Amino acid sequence: MLRFLTAGESHGPGLTTIVEGLPAGLSVDPDAISAELARRRLGFGRGPRMALEKDELEILGGVRFGKTLGGPVSVLIRNTEWDRWSEEMSPLPGEAKRPARAPRPGHADLAGMQKYDTHDARDILERASARETAARTVVGVLAKELLGAVDITVLSHVVAIGPAAAPPGELPTIDDLPAIDASPVRAFGTEAEAAMVAEIERAKADRDTLGGVVEVLAHGVMPGLGSHVHFDRKLDARLAEALMSIQAIKAVEIGDGFETAARRGSEAHDEIRYEDGFVRDTNRAGGIEGGMSIGGVVRVRAAMKPLSNLMRALQTVDVESKQPEQAIRERSDVCAVPAAGVVAEQMVAIVLAQEVQRKFGGDTVGDLAGAVELYRKRLTHF
Repeated sequence: MLRFLTAGESHGPGLTTIVEGLPAGLSVDPDAISAELARRRLGFGRGPRMALEKDELEILGGVRFGKTLGGPVSVLIRNTEWDRWSEEMSPLPGEAKRPARAPRPGHADLAGMQKYDTHDARDILERASARETAARTVVGVLAKELLGAVDITVLSHVVAIGPAAAPPGELPTIDDLPAIDASPVRAFGTEAEAAMVAEIERAKADRDTLGGVVEVLAHGVMPGLGSHVHFDRKLDARLAEALMSIQAIKAVEIGDGFETAARRGSEAHDEIRYEDGFVRDTNRAGGIEGGMSIGGVVRVRAAMKPLSNLMRALQTVDVESKQPEQAIRERSDVCAVPAAGVVAEQMVAIVLAQEVQRKFGGDTVGDLAGAVELYRKRLTHF
């Protein structure tokens, strides 16, 4: 089953990911990976660094002539800013010339400094940075390719930035993704787009930051992924863990989630009827019941807090002098919610790909797809 490890720091020489457990015969297109990495840099409100991050790729192993071999896949993303940081981030023996002593509220800085007994926040913030998600995006592309072999698609869109929220409406499909990515805030439809942009502009004028909410949709998911038997294999639990692992995500909602908590039971569930198969006219549960997918659309949302790097720095304390100080400032994004949606796509795709593999196995893509086809055929006679 697919598993992966990432390594590297935000301003280091590069990020590396090793992906194990992919079946043989999976297509790997470097241009497709580069395109997905470019999507991760999308969004109104991003800082100038996004223009510098070119994400130069090098596939180091596990792929031959554009197909996986069945062994671990290794990919390196080189950091185009490394020349500027090679002295401060050198792996060779030495000392930092500009140690970061003023940890930022809302970031991993202070807790990490205490945990690892360092007075230089850069020892922590470099790895804690959301730049790490570029490596995860590589894994997400491979996971989406695997899901595509069994007709599952995953996409995301922004449903709120600050107080500006999109009205409820029809759920987008993969065919709507180009239009979503073309939106400056990755919104589906134009109803709330202008309001979202205006909120970002106001926050920028105030030298502040904004969070928001993204929604991820997986279409074509068959019933039975996940488990009611084991707590750590419940699909909703695994999705929540994966999304909460993204930097700055503070809440996850499956289906109607918090809204459902305010409803009565008669209005909270998705009633079942039979019409050439089992059908539900609502999707309040987000496509998951009892820890398992129920067929159709899996729908999850993730809430991102405002970024902790403000143009007007927050108050903190110098860890050496213990005197009041302004927090260090690393970058100048006002809002990264549109990009967070792309990363959330990757994490949902990874979890679904793992659960597809857990249920259906297969050393080759053909074996996996064949097992899924037989299962779906069996369900038509249930």
